[in-house]
Amino acid sequence: MTHAGWARSAIPFLMCCVSAPALAEATNGPAAGPSTVQEIVVTAQRREQSILKVPVAVTALPAATLETRGVTKSSDLGSAVPNLEVNSAFGDTQPNFSLRGVSVANEYNSNQVSPIGVYINDVYIVSRTSQGMGLFDLDRVEVLRGPQGTLFGRNTTGGAINFITREPSLSGSNGYVQLGYGNFNTFTLQAAGETTLAGDQVGVRAAVNYAVGDGQFQNVFPGGKDPDSTDTLQGRLSVRIRPDGSPLDIKLVGYGGRNDPTQAAVFGLLPYRQGLNFFQVDENRVGNNKTSAYGASANISYAISPSLKLISITSWDGGEQNLQQAADGSPLDVLDINWRSRFDQVSEEVRLNYSSSLLNLIAGVYYGADETVTDNTFNIGSVLGPGVNGGFFQHFHQARQSYAVFAQGDINLTHKLVLTLGVRYTDDRIQYGDGSADLFLGNVGGPQTPLATTVPCPGPAGTCAYDPTARFSLKGLSDAPTGRAALSYTFDNGVLVYASYNRGYRAGAINGGGYTSSSGITYVQPETVNAYEIGAKGRFLDGRLTLALAAFYDDYRNQQLQDTRAGPVSFLINAPKSELYGGEAEATFRVTPAFSLYGALGLLHATYQELELQDTNLAGDDLPFAPHVTAQAGVDWTLAHLADGKLIFSPNVNYVSHQYFSPFDTINAVGSAQDNAELQQGAYAKVNASLAWRRGPLVVRAWVDNLFDAKVLGYGLDLRGAGFPYNFLVPEAPRTFGADIRMSF
Repeated sequence: MTHAGWARSAIPFLMCCVSAPALAEATNGPAAGPSTVQEIVVTAQRREQSILKVPVAVTALPAATLETRGVTKSSDLGSAVPNLEVNSAFGDTQPNFSLRGVSVANEYNSNQVSPIGVYINDVYIVSRTSQGMGLFDLDRVEVLRGPQGTLFGRNTTGGAINFITREPSLSGSNGYVQLGYGNFNTFTLQAAGETTLAGDQVGVRAAVNYAVGDGQFQNVFPGGKDPDSTDTLQGRLSVRIRPDGSPLDIKLVGYGGRNDPTQAAVFGLLPYRQGLNFFQVDENRVGNNKTSAYGASANISYAISPSLKLISITSWDGGEQNLQQAADGSPLDVLDINWRSRFDQVSEEVRLNYSSSLLNLIAGVYYGADETVTDNTFNIGSVLGPGVNGGFFQHFHQARQSYAVFAQGDINLTHKLVLTLGVRYTDDRIQYGDGSADLFLGNVGGPQTPLATTVPCPGPAGTCAYDPTARFSLKGLSDAPTGRAALSYTFDNGVLVYASYNRGYRAGAINGGGYTSSSGITYVQPETVNAYEIGAKGRFLDGRLTLALAAFYDDYRNQQLQDTRAGPVSFLINAPKSELYGGEAEATFRVTPAFSLYGALGLLHATYQELELQDTNLAGDDLPFAPHVTAQAGVDWTLAHLADGKLIFSPNVNYVSHQYFSPFDTINAVGSAQDNAELQQGAYAKVNASLAWRRGPLVVRAWVDNLFDAKVLGYGLDLRGAGFPYNFLVPEAPRTFGADIRMSF
């Protein structure tokens, strides 16, 4: 599609669609009712602004919205944001975000970063494993669509997601306790409390999240564990210090958490799917997904003058994963994997925020460093011959460093017309070291006898003698300028229209999936996106109708994705060129104080313009996890005033059109054993609902997710092409329901 053709399509889209990213929702916590209309303040441009004044496609989900739409973990966000899909090879663990078609595609290794930057209180979280923890005691979630390469920086080619936790208000004491129980014997507890220690100068807030429940899929294997259970415990402590009369504001946050559920259900060998319903498996070795995440941050701001503020954000974060994955979906030992990694990261950002009647300027510097240490074990049945089991052990240490300098200014050409210009320069360095892998003889869980070194070894597995001292290393360097240019105009009625250009960048990467030969361990080039967007947002009908629209065209280069071949050998490669275009429309309409409607629509066309894998031309194929249509709609309806309280009904539906899980779509590589037609999911809809009675500080709620038990595949990976007699598929959860009670104070 030409740029002119895109523009012709986008203009009627903007004129005919409606949108509003939860703009009319309340921001003061779950106790707010649907009749409340308050301004949402976001930090999408690293400073506080009304969401209606931000010339960016951004969805803000306050705490009340997260509750009514059943969003309790990051993997649920796809049901609340247009053109956002969330999937994973590991269930809720290590989520992969796909925003406007930009994603990690079929990449599953823990050393790779997401092209959708994930932040907690403006701190960039590198590890995708840490991004899968539960959501609790949040103020809001902001989802920024499109490249955010200026203010957020690297690895935001598709957008950014910022989780903003609640902080001490420095105005007395408050808190809540919420208890819940649901099917699959699931018990939940959330609680938070804060107090002000010294007037409005020192405050402390503590929050905890606990959930435990049985597996949501039935395992018919005798004595086998049921997959997809729940077992999480998290805590957070926040301290705020704002000395009386001082320009200093210090916000300290420490957090920690661990998850230990059973692994996600896997559909694998087809003969062992016979006689089972969709929510059953026959698996002899269901493992556990053990993960942990922890860290601390300090956000320190100092008002040098009424117009100039200095901000420093310092953070340290870490985590571990120990995923015991039976990956064949059968009572046989065909493929069992132990994914083990440790993560550490530090970052520092210092910036100046300047504000005047003519100019709003943000300028700063950034440094980030992270390390991943991986020790994976791949047990493969009969890999050494019929009935002779073995596998591969893999170890490596990866270190990355990133340096950046940036600036962005909003120039008020008139009181209605604003020109935004921004630029960022990033320098990234990556080192893969201490790399080793070996082919071994042994059964799952038993002793291993090394037979041959496979890393370092340029040939096929088994062609190099075992050398326990052999090591492989590789380095990569990348740098890139990114930037933003936008022009926005605000009409007399407050409606904002804008047009923008953004350039995004995802750093070069090294393949973490190479363990059968070092020939697959290579450095691949950075991704880039040149994105063009027009949009509009505003309120109408005396503020009862809030709309936000966006249309976009993205020139996407060098997407990093996996090419898996027989061996098994995994190569990380670049897809030279892709074309993405579409739009989003969201709306909230407060029909009466007791009845509100909301809806969202995402349209997407995402195809490869240039891509060849295994001598097969894939130009014209859809990108993985890029459905053409996503839509959400719902109601917040106060049915009655009952016993001095309100009875509120909140149903919603989430629709997702057909999508592919592989860059091959349904094409099979020439001469391969692939069956990629298995790697797709047809269109589906999920219906959720809640019924809540609210009286003052008390809320009693019943809820249901996936009311009609929609049978949905969430992830798929080509294993037939890797030499296995099946493809790897991960189903999504069945219907869940329950009730909870919440008391605030």
